[in-house]
Amino acid sequence: MHLMEIEHPLIVLLGPTAVGKTALSLNLAQALDGEIISSDSRLFYRGMNIGTAKPTPEEMALVPHHLVDVADPDEDWSLATFQKAAFKTIDDIHARHKIPILVGGTGQYVHSLIYGWEIPPQESDDHLRDVLTRWGEEIGAQALFDKLAIIDPEAAGNIEWQNMRRTVRALEVIFHSGKRFSAQRRKGNQRYPLLLIGLFRPREEIYQRVDERIELMFEEGFIDEVKALLDAGYSAGLRSMASIGYRETAAYLRGEMTLEEVKIRMRKLTHQFVRRQANWFKMKDPNIHWFDVREPASYDLILNTIQNCGSWLLPGQRKVP
Repeated sequence: MHLMEIEHPLIVLLGPTAVGKTALSLNLAQALDGEIISSDSRLFYRGMNIGTAKPTPEEMALVPHHLVDVADPDEDWSLATFQKAAFKTIDDIHARHKIPILVGGTGQYVHSLIYGWEIPPQESDDHLRDVLTRWGEEIGAQALFDKLAIIDPEAAGNIEWQNMRRTVRALEVIFHSGKRFSAQRRKGNQRYPLLLIGLFRPREEIYQRVDERIELMFEEGFIDEVKALLDAGYSAGLRSMASIGYRETAAYLRGEMTLEEVKIRMRKLTHQFVRRQANWFKMKDPNIHWFDVREPASYDLILNTIQNCGSWLLPGQRKVP
């Protein structure tokens, strides 16, 4: 089956942070007349560029990019908001006879699209949220996260323990609805024929690339980026500022951490994040075609797989790992 025979296809480029998705996505989009849709929740926010490894203006000028810089740091882009915007974007790209390439990213955001999660509307319970927030402030983010892990370990497995806002939101939904947070996001229908391309590097190599990226971030002016956000009135407690490095650098600017302590903390948290990403996209998953990006011919193999692939995952044909 050739790519041109597929009606309304969706190519999904997967892999952990620092594996090399950005460069490959640009090459693929240019070769396939495609457009890139980001499913990395860190890239939604304007003014947060260096710390999120956001594609540069020059890179984004090469091919159209979507769902990048779509919100101010104090706006709340929930999973439901992302999913609605992403579906519309994919449909718009198809209407222009282009190929959408989803680049991920944040595990639950990717899964919400490719498997059509039905995310039930959940009105905010401000009183309950305030109670849970105060509880978290009293017992600490880690202790509150541990409570969630007991009630809903699957939900906890997809949340960074220090992100108390997401922990509070999960608990709010659980207590308000009487149902596990994770259970409310698993049903749905796959909308598009999918080809899932996974990029692989050995874990230790990923860690090395992460550590080098962190050093480069500070060389490129990450401290000034965080200071500009704080000076603009954006609190370090915002959901957007939970992206690794922002709160730590804000603590440095307040004199609460040394720069070396910030870097050590960022390396530790990012390594943990890489390990959690592997829980979303497993090497044994038969739905994903994995490629070792260290191989010189990997790009040609990936392009050939996309253009002449007989194993597109059609709606209703998802394989179970």
